[in-house]
Parts: sequence; structure tokens; C-alpha cells
Amino acid sequence: MAVKTVTLAEDAYEALAALKGEGESFSQVVRRLTGSQILLSAYAGAWIGADPKKLAEIREFLRESNRLGNRKMDRLARAGAGIGKP
Repeated sequence: MAVKTVTLAEDAYEALAALKGEGESFSQVVRRLTGSQILLSAYAGAWIGADPKKLAEIREFLRESNRLGNRKMDRLARAGAGIGKP
């Protein structure tokens, strides 16, 4: 990735630094504030040629994560509605 050097006035730097989260780079802050995002389509084809065994592991991980997430959402919904215990 190419980089550019940008000059900021001291007050502008301080304002940007104040918006910077822990572990966040200045580039990430600017992207967050400007809405600049990488399009999902930029990753199209990224898995072509990947190891089928590794892909199966990733799919299983995603299925399990989704299953657990759904269970947690169900518990939260029941708790919020006063139905059962979370």
C-alpha cells in the first residue's frame, strides 16, 4: 500500500489524535470519519486456489459461530421478553 505524507496544523493534529482510539492508526481514523471503506467486492475471488481442507475448517468455524450467536440472541430475546431464563 502506498503512503503519503500529510502536513497538519498543530490544532488539527490534536483534534485528530483526540478521535483516535487505542490501537487505531491515523489512517483508520480518517477512513472511519470520512466513511471510506473497502468494498466487499474487492475480495471477490480471494479464496480461489485456497486449500480445500482449510476452507472446510473456515466454513465449519463460521457455521459454529453463527449457531452460537443465534443461541445467544435467542437467550437475550427471551430474557428481554421475560420468557424463561437467559
